Amino acid sequence: QVQLVESGGGLVQAGGSLRLSCAASGLTFSSYGMGWFRQAPGKEREFVAAISWSGGSTYYADSVKGRFTISRDNAKNTVYLQMNSLKPEDTAVYYCAAPKSPYAPNRGTYYYQYSYWGQGTQVTVSS
Repeated sequence: QVQLVESGGGLVQAGGSLRLSCAASGLTFSSYGMGWFRQAPGKEREFVAAISWSGGSTYYADSVKGRFTISRDNAKNTVYLQMNSLKPEDTAVYYCAAPKSPYAPNRGTYYYQYSYWGQGTQVTVSS
């Protein structure tokens, strides 16, 4: 049974930083690309960042490029999202996700490419 557990959310002032973590179990983590998505109240879930199974490729939404960094530690079965220069518009519930199959050939920038989701962690950025 695949489980994804996010942590690290919280309340931060604009311009501040947070690091989100997502601990994975029930899958061969090093074989799976991983993604981060977010959903603000009244809005659809949107792509934030993705990383390939090897960690050699990363992808970002334009809105976070240059401010957020996705990384992974395969020894710890954990994917991270370092968020710097946070803005009030980054306020959302952040979810990590894993696809159904390992070695997915796609970039993983669409929510339908993922089958497993964590419970989410709230990030609130005050102005």
